[in-house]
Amino acid sequence: MATKNPLKKTRLAKQGRRTKWAPIWAVIKKFGKGKRVHPSAMTRIKRNWRRTKLHIKPYKRRKSHMG
Repeated sequence: MATKNPLKKTRLAKQGRRTKWAPIWAVIKKFGKGKRVHPSAMTRIKRNWRRTKLHIKPYKRRKSHMG
């Protein structure tokens, strides 16, 4: 079984955290109690690994002959 590159894994994890909607208490605080707004209205970045690609570049290694 192949293991995932640790740098790539941390980048994927960071992007995964950016897809979350705002908590319900934050929506109520911003828009008011009577306003029915979807939590995604407060979230600026909406990303999905199925919908749009993240374009994570492979880890650059120093060439061994360069020192």
